[in-house]
Amino acid sequence: MKVLVTGGAGYIGSTVSNYFIDRGHEVTIIDNLSTGSIKNLPKKAIFYKNDISNIKAMNKIFIKKKFDIVFHFAALINNEESIKFPKKYYVNNYKKAKVFFDCCIDNNINKFIFSSTAGVYGNRNKKVNENDKLQPMSPYPKSKLKLEKYLIKKKDKVRCVILRYFNVAGSDKKLRCGFNIRKGYNLILNLCAATLKNKTFIINGNDYKTPDGTTIRDYIHVEDLAQIHLLIANLILKKRVFKIFNCGYGNGFSVKEILQKFILISKNKINFKIGKRRNSDIVISIANSQKLVREIKWKPKYNNLNYLLKSSLNWYKKNINLK
Repeated sequence: MKVLVTGGAGYIGSTVSNYFIDRGHEVTIIDNLSTGSIKNLPKKAIFYKNDISNIKAMNKIFIKKKFDIVFHFAALINNEESIKFPKKYYVNNYKKAKVFFDCCIDNNINKFIFSSTAGVYGNRNKKVNENDKLQPMSPYPKSKLKLEKYLIKKKDKVRCVILRYFNVAGSDKKLRCGFNIRKGYNLILNLCAATLKNKTFIINGNDYKTPDGTTIRDYIHVEDLAQIHLLIANLILKKRVFKIFNCGYGNGFSVKEILQKFILISKNKINFKIGKRRNSDIVISIANSQKLVREIKWKPKYNNLNYLLKSSLNWYKKNINLK
């Protein structure tokens, strides 16, 4: 399989790229390195440093190389930043991506996997299904939903699967790539910093309508997510499909539960304090992934919170002293 990966220097894109290369597939990566790290790039991947909206550069690549399928990861993902700079997220996550997809279609490339977000559902007090009402609460998920709608309009011309990720964590098994340890907007990243750098961990609000007052999330290991991409790619290459799937385990853990588990795993004391609620924070976000399990026979390998947190901590430990 010849795969084109946008955003392949990022956390999920690089992990998926390694996963495919390990199984004998050819991977080409396009990334402008605005948020991704060149250290994440797999050694065996073909790499082009380009912006996906640069049509001239894309056309040159498409003339030179042929691809069976495209994985679109390239996006800005900081929800808090999106509230401050909504236009930036609209341009990067929607307008540039639209230009890229149009360019692909013009070059007879019509098989796509698009990484969307569970944020499109907004607040729910139950597990969410793919056909539930969509109520994104901030510019980041709104930009993802807008691109979903664009792809849906193209469904007669493309084979496409939209994957709505819940909270992705963990790292590549060989610790070759992982999350950026200097971008402090991720819960587990902040816990790693609190554990190993003695930083104070801030719980953003403890008065939500949940059992312990803190928000609840569904976490999925990045290696299981990589496996999903392989199963989906095989599906798309076999038959004409247009589908949407939730990607999560269906287990909800509160911030306090994750904190206590992290203390046990790290065997370190973690200093924490209660901070203010953040704008547009979702209270509960848990996936119903039965459609995914049923239709692609997905069997997760790493549905274990201890393993998920340990592999995140191991990645942080490996990179803590890197400049």
